[in-house]
This record gives sequence, C-alpha cells and structure tokens, in this order.
Amino acid sequence: MDKAMTLAGHLLQGIGGEENITRLENCMTRVRIEVNDDARLDLTRLRQLDGVKGYVKQGSQHQFIVGPGAAAKVVEAMRSLMASAPSQPQAIDRTKAQVKQKYKAPMSDALRQLANVFIPLIPAFIASGLITGIINIVKRPDIIGDFATHYPNLLGLAAIFGSTIFTIMNILVGVNTARVFGGSIALGGVMAGILSSPALAQISLFGENLQPGRGGVIAVLLVVVLMCWIEKKLRQWLPEALELILNPLLTTLITATLAIMALQPLGGIMSDAIAHGATLAIDRGGILVGALLAGTFLPLVLTGLHQGMVPIHVELVQAHGYNALLPILAMAGVGQVGASLAVLLKTRNARLKKLVKGALPVGILGIGEPLIFGVTLPLGRPFIAACLGGAVGGAVISYAKVATVITFGISGLPLALTIISGKVMLYLAGWLAAVVCGFLFAWFMGFNDPEE
Repeated sequence: MDKAMTLAGHLLQGIGGEENITRLENCMTRVRIEVNDDARLDLTRLRQLDGVKGYVKQGSQHQFIVGPGAAAKVVEAMRSLMASAPSQPQAIDRTKAQVKQKYKAPMSDALRQLANVFIPLIPAFIASGLITGIINIVKRPDIIGDFATHYPNLLGLAAIFGSTIFTIMNILVGVNTARVFGGSIALGGVMAGILSSPALAQISLFGENLQPGRGGVIAVLLVVVLMCWIEKKLRQWLPEALELILNPLLTTLITATLAIMALQPLGGIMSDAIAHGATLAIDRGGILVGALLAGTFLPLVLTGLHQGMVPIHVELVQAHGYNALLPILAMAGVGQVGASLAVLLKTRNARLKKLVKGALPVGILGIGEPLIFGVTLPLGRPFIAACLGGAVGGAVISYAKVATVITFGISGLPLALTIISGKVMLYLAGWLAAVVCGFLFAWFMGFNDPEE
C-alpha cells in the first residue's frame, strides 16, 4: 500500500490537487479522472511517474494505466489523501462545518457514512411517495368520483411506477454500500441479489428453509460492509498478477457463505427489533414519545446522530408499508419556521430580516439548514423555542397516529402530499400547532437582537 500511496500523492499533485477533481474512479487496470481545468494537469510529469504504464484520454476522462490490482489500490489511496486534507470551504460553509464539528457526537462520522448509502436514493423515494399519495387521492370517490373504476389500467401502471423502488431497494442499497465503503460496486449488487434471491426458499439449512430478503436493508448493509473489508484485505495479500481473478472469486464465496449462515439471520433479528420497537414506542408512547422525538431532533442534527435514523425509516416502510416516524420528526423543522417568524417580526436588524426572509420559503418546504445555521442557532433562545414548538407538533402527530407512505426525502408542508389516506388534515393540524407554538415560545423567550 506504501507504493500505491506514493503514486496517489504524485497523481494528486500532477492533476492540480483534489479541488481540480470532479470524478475519480477505477476499472481493472486504470485510474480514471475527470477534472475541472485540463490546463492544470502536468501531463509530462504524470506520464513519467513510476507506476504509470500508460496514459489515454477518452472524451473528458483522463486514464492512467497502472496495471491489474494496482488501480483499485491507487484510487483508494487517493481518496484517503483527499479525505485527510479537505479543500478550504467558502465562508458560510466553513461556519456550518465549524458548528457541526463543535457539536458532533463520536459516532456521527460513521452514521454519516451510513446515511450516504441512502442519500442517492432520495429522488426515487420522493417520486415514489408522491405517486403513491396521488393514487391514494384519486382512489377516493368523495374527491375524484369514479376515476378508479373507469381507469383501472392507468392506476395499475401508476402503482408500478410508485412501488418499483421497493422492489429493487436491496440491490440499490448493496450497490451504494459498496461505493461508500470502497468495495466493488458490482459485487455489492451481487451480494444483495444473493440475499434476495427467490431460490433461497428452496434450500434448507440447519433444518429450516432459508427466507429470501430476510433482514431487508439491515442484512444487506452488514453483508456488503463485510464484503468491502474482505475485498480490501485480499487486495493487500494477493499478488497483483492473481488479484484480478482471485479477489472477486474469493470475496464472493467467503462473503456469501458468511451471509447465509450468520449475517442474514442476524440482520433479520435486528430488522425485526427496529421495526417493531419503533412502532411499539410510537403506538404506546403517544404524546410523550412524539414530543420527545420531535423536540430532540434538531440537537440530533447538530451532533450528526440523526443519520442513524435513515435505516429505521426504510425498515418501517418495508415492514409495515408506512412510516409513522417521519411525520413526527418533520415537526422539528416546522417549529423552526414558527420561531423564525417571531425573529422576523421582532428584530430591527436589516441584515437578519433579509436572512430570515430568504430562508423561510425553503424552511416551509422542509429544508431547514439555512434556518438552523443562519437564524435560530446563532441567536440561541430561538433555537430552544424551535425545539419546543416542534415537540408540540410531534405530540399532536403522534397522538393522531399520522403516517406517511415514504421513507424519507420530503419534509415540511410538502410531506402532506404523502400522508396516508384520512390523516392529511391531522398532519396539517400538527404542522400548524408546531408553527404557532414555535412562534409563541420564541416571541416570549426573546433574544438579543444583533447589532449591524
């Protein structure tokens, strides 16, 4: 790995530093790089580097041939160097980064990696949720009349459009987990496919038939993270001439065996515990649990621990077909809207007024970071008021047993479009309660109005 690390460092210098990289990946023999500015590349120096056996440019992509086995090691080393020496962010991003660094909890980085597995799936979750919400609306005769009776094929197609993300969920999670944890993307998908294969039901192990898809995304995460670790170890141990052939073979055989015998059953136990535990807590806890979850969510965002809730959202939808947790947590951001409105009306600071006016529209749409880092958190007491307003909204949502049909990706007012049939008005009641109470708490608690 020292040789790969040395070559990685020279490549980074020769291409103009990490800030010049827009895309970095590898195939079996080549390091593939796309850059912002080709003029910053020192190609004469790069071609002469020890370990670079050739150079090819295809379109906008610069390809450095380093040989079988070495390509993956060099890219892994380059990513490690880039992570250890990040480029300087802009002022507002630097402020946000400093706040997150100050408050982050010990496990936040690991949980952020976990969340990065699911973040690329957000567009699909949003589309799926909105389509499903629209289907629920048009199926109601009191709203659309006999639409469902007259257009069954149209609704059937729409249902396919809205549900396909859950059909291929495990495969997508397997692919993304491999990408995030530095393994082969194709093997990540293969591992997820093995766990989901219908043929497993025909196989008996230890006197019991195997269950396709058992453990859901939790099992997939466990298996693919192990796969990445095994693949990296074999990459270090195997000779480069044999690594290209033996690594994927051994990685697949070892990981799949351990997955079927141990990790999938373990993932099944964890998945059941998460789904049933969260549902039981919300059902039995009622107002208290709803208030606690919503009221503490903004501090969790600051520490980074909220990232760990992403798999819980997915498990709830996979297990029950709905998610009762997301509407509760969404109230935290809604409370911020109310607190920020109070700040807008009370402050005499023109710059702060302008900041609040700019951040409020996106806050209403469920994007809360501008309000957190630009308004409520710097002022102190409005942040506490936002938490308290969110707690009231969370209590209302939990008491009314409001749930959504999506995992995550939408929050705030737009989430109303995805709420299960018959609960939309109750969600809006909780939303209004969070705004009003966030406003009142911030108004009466006050804040130190900053000078210009």
